[in-house]
Amino acid sequence: MPMRPRLLVLAGFCVFALAACGEEQAQQAPPPPEVGVVTVQPGTVALEKELVGRLAGFRSADVRARVPGVLQQRTYREGSEVEEGEVLFVIDPAPYRAQLGSAQAALAQAQANAANARASAARARRLAPDDFISGADLDDALAAERSAAAAVQAARASVESAQINLGYATVRAPISGRAGKQQVTEGALVGEGGATLLTTIDQIDPLYVNFSMSLAEFDQVRRMQLDRSEPTRVRVLLQDGSLYEHPGELDFSGHVVDPATGAVSLRAVLPNPEQRLLPGTYVTLQATLGQQPGMFRVPQAAVQRDASGAYVLVVGSDGMVARKNVVTDRADDGDWIVGQGLEPGDRVIVSGVQKARPGSPASAVPWQPGGSA
Repeated sequence: MPMRPRLLVLAGFCVFALAACGEEQAQQAPPPPEVGVVTVQPGTVALEKELVGRLAGFRSADVRARVPGVLQQRTYREGSEVEEGEVLFVIDPAPYRAQLGSAQAALAQAQANAANARASAARARRLAPDDFISGADLDDALAAERSAAAAVQAARASVESAQINLGYATVRAPISGRAGKQQVTEGALVGEGGATLLTTIDQIDPLYVNFSMSLAEFDQVRRMQLDRSEPTRVRVLLQDGSLYEHPGELDFSGHVVDPATGAVSLRAVLPNPEQRLLPGTYVTLQATLGQQPGMFRVPQAAVQRDASGAYVLVVGSDGMVARKNVVTDRADDGDWIVGQGLEPGDRVIVSGVQKARPGSPASAVPWQPGGSA
């Protein structure tokens, strides 16, 4: 074979071999990894704190004997609900009825004396211009009239005092609520030397929830740019982990730090229509302290951490993976609340994070919670 055709055949063979090799390399290059992403947008997120508090009665009143006497009767059932003004105890009223009768008799006598004094004074006024009586007699008649009027007022006050004491012999409920255990039995002398405690009434609908927040947390919340236009709501967690169905509202926030605990006292009012909750119980509560605007919700699986801090991987518009350092505020319902580091519209990688590398391409598909991309 001539030399020139042999060279042409050899060159063609080399070109074919190089083309086959390039095609094989192209077939071996892996495609970009598929990752599940969520497109994040800023929004308003409720700032919630989980705290420990203690329930207390909305109102509590001690029922005491306000007059001395022998306790005759208890008219309520211990532990039952009583209404304001309902009769609870009866103290022997006989001595106070006698005092009232005596005061009324003294009033009647004072009124009779006052009538006589008025008549004498009127007669003296008529006779004085004609000099039928002396000026001294006129002055005595007028003074007697004034003294008799004062005696009537004193007697009337004695009657009112006797009526009050007679009324105190019937002990009534000062507030509506649940009456407690009887402290003194019938037949005992009460009110002698002091106001004897008979029982206690607690109003447990609604209830107070007393809790506290450390000074550092309190200052942190106060410095936040929160929307506080809505009332601060409080939800109570029951012992079985469920949420109590009636939310409460914060009604008191102290501005004095307790030197013993270094905390600030707060209080909320909690409805208790079924009376499932009892005063003195320690409870876990979730307090919504305000609304945070401009925050991002990111699934917890998307947030990674290393020595530099928290970060996420995002897929840019060019299909390349990039790292973004973020500042997480707190965890909430399976998400991280991110305050800094993200931009609206960022496509954050949630699934397939292990396959993504910053600076490398990735195929982004929507991520579904509880499933795969």
